[in-house]
This record gives sequence, structure tokens and C-alpha cells, in this order.
Amino acid sequence: MSYNYLPLDRKWLHFNQVKDLLDYGQHVSITFDAHERILACRAYLDAKMEQEDGLFYGINTGFGFLQNVKIDASQIEQLQYNLLVSHACGLGEEVPKDIVKLMLMLKIKSLSYGNSGVQIDTVIRLMYMYNNDVLPVIYTQGSLGASGDLAPLSHLSLPLLGLGEVYHGGKKMSAAEAMQKFGWEPIHLQSKEGLALINGTQFMSAYGLYCLKKAEHLLQMADLISALSFDAFDCISEPLDPHIHEVRAHRGQVNTARILRSYLNGSEIGAQKKEQVQDPYSFRCIPQVHGASKDAFDHILSVFVREINSVTDNPNIFPEHDLIVSGGNFHGQPLALSLDYLSIAMSEIANISERRTYQLISGQRGLPLFLVKAAGLNSGFMIPQYTAAGIVSENKQLCTPASVDSISSSNNQEDHVSMGANAATKCLRVINNVEKVLAIELLSAAQALEFRRPRKTSPILEDLMGRFREKISFNEQDRLLHTDMVAAISFVENYVVKGIED
Repeated sequence: MSYNYLPLDRKWLHFNQVKDLLDYGQHVSITFDAHERILACRAYLDAKMEQEDGLFYGINTGFGFLQNVKIDASQIEQLQYNLLVSHACGLGEEVPKDIVKLMLMLKIKSLSYGNSGVQIDTVIRLMYMYNNDVLPVIYTQGSLGASGDLAPLSHLSLPLLGLGEVYHGGKKMSAAEAMQKFGWEPIHLQSKEGLALINGTQFMSAYGLYCLKKAEHLLQMADLISALSFDAFDCISEPLDPHIHEVRAHRGQVNTARILRSYLNGSEIGAQKKEQVQDPYSFRCIPQVHGASKDAFDHILSVFVREINSVTDNPNIFPEHDLIVSGGNFHGQPLALSLDYLSIAMSEIANISERRTYQLISGQRGLPLFLVKAAGLNSGFMIPQYTAAGIVSENKQLCTPASVDSISSSNNQEDHVSMGANAATKCLRVINNVEKVLAIELLSAAQALEFRRPRKTSPILEDLMGRFREKISFNEQDRLLHTDMVAAISFVENYVVKGIED
């Protein structure tokens, strides 16, 4: 079987390349340029260690508060080994497979710049792990989002030493067992390598990229589903008029209105005369609300793309300038703020979605109460709205910013931390919740639209209805709705949204 490879070096890595890596099962490979830069940096550091008696943080000293403790040259490998095993203190749930893959790729990418001092064998082993589906078991809890994602990245790195656990072929095993299968020997870490491996923002960055990938799809689905709800509730199209949006020209708002006009174009339901003068905000203000979240998405994406094209360990080594410089590129503040922002922006997509669901089941606009025949005997779609409301409330609690917190660590040497790792894990929970709420809206909107028959909605939305009905039939009377809701979530996750031409 042949594979496409994602080349990793100092060239700019784009979001679409990251998405393709996951979607098409690509492998990764460092380029010749990266290979040479890694070798040159390691050679420089080796020469420096032989010539200098000075203290270099994390290279021949202890870590954190122990920065002034000099380590003898004979103990350098033990120092790096001790660093990895002592910092592998993760707890909680296991990190999802795709996020582990992104962490591995991003760690290789960061090391490929040749500013970290690692040996080439270490980078090649990480590459082999990725390409042979040897994925370390990593835990969600343990990082403060500054000094790097120390605990998660330690678990990522343990298999280099033959320690920890991995998944291979879907089976959980010891790293030693996996290494035996492939004939791999443990890596003997050289100076600085342990710190280069665990000092960095790859846990936060991987979560952010995964969340952004999923958020991008859900923003597209939110427009499509809301357009179906728009017709199902028999709404007035005037709020989508381009003149309105030209005079408040936020990019996301303008584009959302344009997309909704395209989705609704050719609708018989939309063309019929309306009795109402205005519609509730959850329909009338879709462009303004969805658009604001899209604008937030664009900003957050720019932060993460810049981060993944950065070197985030410490200290950094610049052979061409004869410099070893200790700083703070590991600090996750840009990511923490952005992850909190993404949580808030995506939570609002669910918030307004649930309000549309509520309106659809309310018995207005000629629709039966709770979207079911013989309401009373049948409860219909009463309780899916309860579920959506409960999930939306949970999201509001999860959107309390993690980035406003900081707890001092390492005996007050690390006295301000980002808490970006907590922002990352709860952001994924928020986005998974958004998917559920949108699925409930789709289930409700499809049911409501059937009561508009024989009139049709637009061709695009009729196609959506047809595909949805292949999975979930019209609800004639009360049945087990959990099954329908789970099927709707799967539909939302996997539906391919066709692009709308400008």
C-alpha cells in the first residue's frame, strides 16, 4: 500500500494540509532541509558542551526551580531520562486518537526547524511511530499550559524509552511490546532532548486544530440546518436582503446572509405570502449571530496556524548566531485565550439553534404542537428540546474561561500559567455538544417541513431532506426518539456540505 506524505520542515504548514492528514490517512516525513538543520544544531550543541563550562538551562542544569543545579556530563542522559519519567503524571480520560496523531506530527514539525538540539534518531523514531500507527496513551489532565504541556508530552515521549503504553492496530499494549514487534531499540537521550520533547504547546495546539476542523464543518451545517428551519417556520426573507448587510459589513454576517439566500433560492414555501410582519430573532438574526462566530473562527484559526509554524520548546538554539537562549515560547497564553474564545463562539451556535427548535415545536405558524399528530396522546418532539436546552446550559457552564486562572507552580518559579490545556479539553466538549444540538434542530426542522406539504422548499434543501429521510423517517406517532437523535448526530457529522458560489 502506498501513502502520500506530509512534508515537515520550516515551510509554512496550512490548515488544509492538517485536515488532509487526518481525512486521507497520510504519513509524515521530514524533508532533506529539516534533516540537515537538525544535524547541524545537534553538532553545534555537542561542540558547545565540550568547550564551555557555563550553565545552560535544561542542558546541563536541573529544571524549573532547580535551574541552578549543575549536572555532571556523565549524568546528562540520566537527567533527560529522569525528566521524562518524573513528568509523566497525566490523569483523566485518554486523549482521542486523532489528537494524539496531531500531537506527534506537531512535535516533529517543531523539532524540524533545527532550533531544539535533538538528535536525528529521536525525530526519525517519532516519525516511525506516526507512520506505523504506534500511538502513545496520553491523558487529558496534567498540563498547566505553560512550561509547555509537560505531562501530556511526557506520555507522548515515553515510548521512545520503551516505557508507557501505546495503541497499535486498535490494541492497547506496552510500548516495550510494540518496540519488540518493530525491532526498535530504546532511544538514548542526549543533552537537551528530554526538555525539547516535553517543552512545547503541542497538546493545546493539537486540540485546537481538531476543534477548529470540527467547528468549520459545524458552522457550515448550522447555516444549512437553519435554512431548513427558516422555511419550516415559514419565515420572511427580507432580513436576508443584501442591502441590510452591506451597511453593516462584517464579513461573516455578509457571507452568512448570502449563503442562506442561496440555500433558500427557488423555495415554494418562501415564495408564498406571509401573515406575520417579523420573525423571532433566532431566525431573523441568523446572519448576525452565525456570522459573528465565523469571524471569531477566522481569528482563532490564524492564531493556531501561526502557533503550529513556530518553535515552542526552551531553550532555543541558534547555531548560525552562536546562541543558546532561554525564554518562554512554551507559554500557552495565545492558545488559552483563543480556545476560550472558540468555546464561546461555538456555544452561541448551539444557543440560537435550540431557540429555533423551541419555536418549531411551539404550535405556531400552522404547525401542530410538538410537531406531532394527536398531540396529547403523543408527546412528539417535546423532550428533544429539553435535551437541547440541557446541553446548551452545560455549554454555558463550560464557557467559563480557563485562561483567567493561574496557579503558581515549581516553587513559584513558574508563577503565571495559561491553563490552556483545560481550555482545550473543555472546548472539545463544547463543540461535541454543539453537534448534538444542531442534530436535534435538524430532526425537528425536517419533521416540521413535512407539515408544509405539498409545497416544497428549495432544491438544495429538498436534497437535504431526501438524504435525511434515508436515515430517519417521518414521525407519525411516539417512538424511541433517542435512536433518531443518535442517527441525526451521525448524519450531521458525516454530511458533506456543497460549496456555495459567490
